Amino acid sequence: MANTSSRALRLLSLLQTHRHWPGPELADRLEVSERTLRRDVDRLRDLGYPVQASRGTDGGYQLAPGAVLPPLLLDDEEAVALAVGMGDAAQSGIAGVEEAAVRALTKVVQVLPPRLRARVDALRAMTVSSSPAGPIVAAGILTAVAQACRDEERLRFAYAARGAAPTEREVEPHRLVAQGGRWYLVAYDLNRHDWRSFRLDRVTDPRPTGARFLPRKLPAEDAAAFVHTSTGAPAAHTVRVLVHAPEAQVQRVVGQWGTVEPAGDDRCHLTMISASLDWPAQALGNVGADFEVLGPPEFTAHLREWGTRFVRASGPTAEGT
Repeated sequence: MANTSSRALRLLSLLQTHRHWPGPELADRLEVSERTLRRDVDRLRDLGYPVQASRGTDGGYQLAPGAVLPPLLLDDEEAVALAVGMGDAAQSGIAGVEEAAVRALTKVVQVLPPRLRARVDALRAMTVSSSPAGPIVAAGILTAVAQACRDEERLRFAYAARGAAPTEREVEPHRLVAQGGRWYLVAYDLNRHDWRSFRLDRVTDPRPTGARFLPRKLPAEDAAAFVHTSTGAPAAHTVRVLVHAPEAQVQRVVGQWGTVEPAGDDRCHLTMISASLDWPAQALGNVGADFEVLGPPEFTAHLREWGTRFVRASGPTAEGT
């Protein structure tokens, strides 16, 4: 059995991964008795972590929002900055960052006092981003839906499909998917008795019902493939180029929409993921430096087409007159 300090950290980590833990299951995961578990929970409470306990057949423990921020080595200003930053990162359009940002945001918001949550919402509402990402989704909606997916808990919300009046939906949430600058919820719709993808910017007032469910088999390879098929979205291209310019210069112009890595001798690799090849072409033009296309081949063909069109637009050359 682990010592008291390491066990308390393990207990805190487990409480952050589920909305509710049955007592016997939590004790079994920690390999301790339920009596020892109760003492460890009390230690966390003494440290300021708001652990709630419930009795009965469905009794157990869960981490609740606190009256004060638990000791995360963050002051109020830092906590607000972290939550706002994670909300922006969740909708940054940067592959591999969005899903991780939602997980981090969910953990922070779960223990954030209401007074700080209000500040986070106000800051996000009054902030304009220059990112080319799609519609902004409120942090509260992102975290509520993410928690329901995580906890396998039925969810109700109002949904306004394109050109239609809002309707009340009850679903079994499966996964959140970031695709094409938008967030989607993949879920089994209990009203339509079928799988659906819901745009989160059209979701309002998501409410967990408290009812658990056994996950159904998704009729697709994964949630991202399901969204791609259901929305008819074009496939994303991964454009990779070697730019003959310093990393700092490229980062300053297009870094927020791609990944920049040094390649030595004032050169760098730039990777951009986009459903349209026009955007990487425009971004590279803005850099104002020579570059070499490393892939994919269709991007090379796209640039040749652009180049031919621009040459025609510039008129006949001196040799042709």
